[in-house]
Amino acid sequence: MKIAFYTLGCKVNQYETQAIAETFERLGYEIVDFDQEADIYVINTCTVTNVSDRKSRQAIKRAKKTSPDSIVVVMGCYPQVYPQEVQKIEGVDIIVGTRDREKIVEYVTEYLKQKKKILAVNNEYKRDTFEELKISSFNERTRAFIKIEEGCEQFCSYCIIPYARGSVVSRSLSSILDEVQRLASNGYKEFVITGINISAYGKDLDYKVTLLDVIEEISKIEKVRRIRLSSLEPIVMKEDFIKRLVKIEKLCHHLHLSLQSGSDKILKLMNRHYTTDEYRQIVEMVRGYWDDVAFTTDIIVGFPGESDEDFERTVEFVKEIGFSRIHVFRFSPKKGTNAYNMPNQVSSAEKEKRSEILKSVARKLSFGFHKKFEGKIVDVLIEENSSLEGYFEGYSGNYIRTLVPKTESIRVGEIYKVKVKEAFEQYVIGDIIF
Repeated sequence: MKIAFYTLGCKVNQYETQAIAETFERLGYEIVDFDQEADIYVINTCTVTNVSDRKSRQAIKRAKKTSPDSIVVVMGCYPQVYPQEVQKIEGVDIIVGTRDREKIVEYVTEYLKQKKKILAVNNEYKRDTFEELKISSFNERTRAFIKIEEGCEQFCSYCIIPYARGSVVSRSLSSILDEVQRLASNGYKEFVITGINISAYGKDLDYKVTLLDVIEEISKIEKVRRIRLSSLEPIVMKEDFIKRLVKIEKLCHHLHLSLQSGSDKILKLMNRHYTTDEYRQIVEMVRGYWDDVAFTTDIIVGFPGESDEDFERTVEFVKEIGFSRIHVFRFSPKKGTNAYNMPNQVSSAEKEKRSEILKSVARKLSFGFHKKFEGKIVDVLIEENSSLEGYFEGYSGNYIRTLVPKTESIRVGEIYKVKVKEAFEQYVIGDIIF
């Protein structure tokens, strides 16, 4: 039988889809592209915004349009939070949330026999054990994601994810290291440590182990060349943590440090547990050790109560920090969150205006960061053919998209020293030093 997968959302979802695809493949299913005819379609959804929900519904319709008689499995955060809504969507046969994903094969087998719709969503917030979904390869050939924990207990006022993913559960260190060893033996050079909130790793475990322990142990594996962190919460970045972190030689000099707003008033309304002054101190401390470090972040514009002055504070703060990349999001009221019914909602037009202003600032900051590296040498993992004809591209350790002229001696998946020649907003161009 032919099976196709479609993934929306975060790196955790990508990891989970890959693990489930491998399970089906081991059982003899043929994996095809989502746009091809298939017997089964598995859609791994996201529900961070209302746009995510809409994209999930569109994917379901696409699957049924391509193969009207196919079985459609909808899994992930959208059905976990809104199971009844998903159940009403025409064409959905099997509904699974963010638990018991390893049973999807069983559910498909059951459906093939009974031809009855299956709703399998466990709504308990508290989790006791980490659900193992192991992988041995990855669609993205040069970089592997390693999921180390599940769940979040932050309850930011705008975010539905704690309700979608439940309480924090951590994967055992031995299981993490086994998977890294397996993937490293299969040729992967860079490992991205991911989870719903990796900063909380270990808090639920009986034995004392932390995120730092995980990174340090992975770095001891000989074939691992680079370790990258998906996202960190500022509240974990204490002085002792930073001092230990910067000593890990294989760790990429790139930290995605979530900010969300440059206004302390808005941070408090968001239920973020830090101030802009504390954030600034973290950045200054890390730069004291790594002068080439890239800080990337997320910003929400138009949060309820965000005045023109609050937005201006955000703009000035991001300029002061000098982020190399900013993901800008317009606030989207999400039913079930505290921010949904907050007073002083910002108009759509104003959110759009602020988004465009901040994106313009972000582009200038990216160009400024890239410009610093003209004439310097960076290590680049070559990942794929570039959209710019005649070039390969990849990323440096500090997450600069780098293009190099194609030659027969360059191999995708290898790390090369590149001398940067010219900087642009989105990338730099350089030459490999052989």
